[in-house]
Amino acid sequence: MAKHRVAYLPGDGIGADVLEAARLVLDTLGFDAEYVHGDVGWQFWCEEGNPLPDRTIEMMRTTDCCLFGAITSKPRDEAAKELAPELRDRGFVYFSPIVRLRQVFDLHTNMRPCKAFKGNPLNYRDDIDIVVFRENTEGLYSGVELHPVPREVMRFLADYQPKASRFINENPDDLAITLRVYTRKACRSIVTQAFEFAKKQNRPSVTVVEKPNVLRETGGLLVGEARDVGKGYPGIELWETNIDAMCMWLVKNPQIYSVLCAGNMFGDIISDLSAQLVGGLGFASSANIGDDYALFEPTHGSAPKYTGMNKVNPMAAILSAKLMLEYLGEAEMAQVLKNAVARVIREARVRTYDMGGSASTTQMAEEVAKYCR
Repeated sequence: MAKHRVAYLPGDGIGADVLEAARLVLDTLGFDAEYVHGDVGWQFWCEEGNPLPDRTIEMMRTTDCCLFGAITSKPRDEAAKELAPELRDRGFVYFSPIVRLRQVFDLHTNMRPCKAFKGNPLNYRDDIDIVVFRENTEGLYSGVELHPVPREVMRFLADYQPKASRFINENPDDLAITLRVYTRKACRSIVTQAFEFAKKQNRPSVTVVEKPNVLRETGGLLVGEARDVGKGYPGIELWETNIDAMCMWLVKNPQIYSVLCAGNMFGDIISDLSAQLVGGLGFASSANIGDDYALFEPTHGSAPKYTGMNKVNPMAAILSAKLMLEYLGEAEMAQVLKNAVARVIREARVRTYDMGGSASTTQMAEEVAKYCR
């Protein structure tokens, strides 16, 4: 029997290519795992009206963690047009499988390391080492949305918040509402995770990224919890920055930041910006971690135009596999893998197209694997 049982969800687009690359490296390391394939992605939306079939969720409950590739997502109206004819007009509504997985398994903490490996020609600077902690289940991505908006909802809101009264006479079809929902528990959890990581890694600061001067209630709740939690970590500085200023400062002085902490949407924004500073989404790994389960994925999309071309950079998926190894207690393997990635980038003999080279996805993985033996 294998030591670990891993749900294996390639998805669609380039998902299969990058996960195969990660598997090649893991196999070379001698990672002892049984991989259990799961159905997810655009094909299952079109054929079944569900991009994340219930059978996949049930399978995942029997595993230790999940390695996820990439999936195609489209707006609601476009998605509806691609349903099989017999499924149309049956009330199916497209949803993001990755967002649902985060909620089903309560993967409350999203960690995205953004480290510049020396020798990468895409680095903005070579001294960037940022880790983003993003609350993963609430905020504007919690899925609490209305369109059209019933008049009784607007009347209710106007009773409690006078600012809503300006919309009360709008045509319900001309209104859309997305709620930004924060709980104290989630705010405290993500800030605590950020500080604990900084403490273990001997990092000097945690920067909470919000907009409490405008989003006073939700932003204020997160910042307030950050200040309270920060009192328990006297050796780590707490910095507070507005999201717009944070984007500016990341471009100006990214090297001064260490750990960033934010809610769901702002965390999404700053993690992509931070990733671009160290080579782009081809290097952007992530861990979605809950109390009892975790999912690891590259943060790039499915890039349909490259499907089956074996062309894209697999480093994000390989580095996500490294995070998985750490989660599963395989620290030595994780360190070997990290060193191998750093060596391949530093030596610059094998590079994919985004780095100015011509190597395939597989060739890049094989080069990393060479130093994992």
